Amino acid sequence: MMAKTLEWRSAAASDAGRVREENQDRAYADDELGIFLVVDGLGGHAAGEKAAQTAVEAIRAEMKKAGEPRDLIRRSITAANNCIFADAAANETWRGMACVLTLAVIADDKVIVGHVGDSRLYLTWNGAIRKLTSDHSPVGEREDAGELTEAEAMAHPRRHEVFRDVGSRWREPDEEDFIEMKEFLFKPDAAILLCSDGLSDLLTSAEILEVLERYNGDPAQVVNELIEAANLAGGNDNVTAIFVAGREFLGNSSSAAAEARARNAITKARDGVAAEQVAEAGLSAFTSVARVLTTRVAFLIYGFAIGVALALALRWPKP
Repeated sequence: MMAKTLEWRSAAASDAGRVREENQDRAYADDELGIFLVVDGLGGHAAGEKAAQTAVEAIRAEMKKAGEPRDLIRRSITAANNCIFADAAANETWRGMACVLTLAVIADDKVIVGHVGDSRLYLTWNGAIRKLTSDHSPVGEREDAGELTEAEAMAHPRRHEVFRDVGSRWREPDEEDFIEMKEFLFKPDAAILLCSDGLSDLLTSAEILEVLERYNGDPAQVVNELIEAANLAGGNDNVTAIFVAGREFLGNSSSAAAEARARNAITKARDGVAAEQVAEAGLSAFTSVARVLTTRVAFLIYGFAIGVALALALRWPKP
């Protein structure tokens, strides 16, 4: 699915992957309202799909109501949570179902995010990528704290455990430790990526950035490449991605990316020249010291030799 406005272009795609038969992920994008949502269902078989679909429907309905974006986000995620909880309580086959999700709303020049679980939102700008959501999981907390590297976190056996979800119990909109809220500027030459952990567990942020920077004006190409890359890396989970590019974001062709690469090249060159100058200065200093030491040592040796010769001459018996 691809859509565009004067301010951004977006595309969304979802795939079951290479291992699982069902797809418990869902993606929803409304360019007119600036609403973008990735949902990853939790629960066996139909339960995960049911939770994800319920979340999409509840959030879509709530977000169309009037209100301030932050309040709408909180209310819509809470409505999804309580709908899932009520459905699970009424149907034994859905017992225990839940989901994790990331909901982003573009309002004026800002992106406002409501997030629960281990789906993610990345921001790419000026040739760099940054994860702006936190993984609500034991492994994610350790990675965010710097106790685990990205590679170690991706390979951790407890990677998929989460301590926040949508649907496992009744919630209130302003409840602590439920919805993580973020807000940041959305520059015209920036882009955002929402994705499920089926992508971020298989591709590093550097690998994701490499795909995003190949953007040539077609956001559908980006999400399809990301899904293909995740499947080539194993495809052991459902994978979903929504890519939203600002009107001036042009990947490797953007002036910002070109300027960033130029600055990096200048910095590296400057650092290289500085290092060379330091090395030359060190060598020059060493040479000067060596010259001084050599001169002084030679003088001492010559003086010592002359002294010994004179002593021997004085002590030598005359004929």
